[in-house]
Amino acid sequence: MTKHNSIEARLERFPRAHLMTAETPVERMERMSELLDIDLWIKRDDLTGLGLGGNKTRQLEFYMGEAVANGADTVLITGAVQSNFVRSAAAAAARLGLKSVLQLEERVPDMGRQYYSSGNVLLSKILGAEHISYPLGEDEVGADNALHNRADELRADGHTPYVIHLGIDHPPLGALGYVLGAAELNRQIGNFDVAIVPSGSGATHAGFLTGLRLAGQTAAVYGICVRRDRDQQTARMQTVLNKLAAMMDFDPALTANDILTWDGTLAPGYGIVGPTTREALTLMARTEGVFLDPVYSGKTFAGLLGLLKEDRIQRGQKVVLLHTGGQPALFGYQDELE
Repeated sequence: MTKHNSIEARLERFPRAHLMTAETPVERMERMSELLDIDLWIKRDDLTGLGLGGNKTRQLEFYMGEAVANGADTVLITGAVQSNFVRSAAAAAARLGLKSVLQLEERVPDMGRQYYSSGNVLLSKILGAEHISYPLGEDEVGADNALHNRADELRADGHTPYVIHLGIDHPPLGALGYVLGAAELNRQIGNFDVAIVPSGSGATHAGFLTGLRLAGQTAAVYGICVRRDRDQQTARMQTVLNKLAAMMDFDPALTANDILTWDGTLAPGYGIVGPTTREALTLMARTEGVFLDPVYSGKTFAGLLGLLKEDRIQRGQKVVLLHTGGQPALFGYQDELE
């Protein structure tokens, strides 16, 4: 049995809804590699296909798989107003013939009209999602409880709801999608030196790191903090990785010493476009014609540039940047980007 097949075998017992249109490409950034003096590749998970793509499609295969297996007719999820996750969940629900309820949290202060009406918000309305709101942005338990309150109402009306939780007290099913995503990358590109991924909920980061280690890859994996500082995010990652190890039945020591987080581009805060993010986003667009988003992939590439300046990435190294998509949010951030 190959390492890849053994990874697949570990995941066979988890219900899965196949939402990916195909494997996503890995592209070498020729001009950016020359400019930065590294061998830069991008894993194009902005091209996952469903509902304008993004990394959440991989995660949703397992959440939606469980929802369908449980006989759900409605899926509920919470996230920021311009959340790519909630937009992708609405698209996945539409694909599977389910209704979706999207709870939008007030995580980003002082935003204008376009933030609340364009980008992912507009797309979710086109997809037919029900929208509800939650007044706080840093209250995962409260946000999850609010979803359960709405689920109880739906249940009383004869529906079968399924809640995709935000808090880390619940199994990180979505991380399984990136265990497979990392195995896919390993088949495509072989060995490399460093991977750069966003680190927010922790599911993408944890799944990616786990998948690489299960595939035998030893590359350093830096999680660029997009919501919490380094200490908070490292603690969160330890929790998510331990839960993932228990789910998949492997020794948590496989990844315990490999948690690398970096918060040098987190300021001025989650979902707020600072100068380093703006510069990184613009540099990628004008050098390679690749659009990044202002919340995740833009900050992640800014993190790569910061790690280069600190010599944590060495000149000439082979580096993979995970592009998690999110370009629809650009239109919600028009005022901040012009």
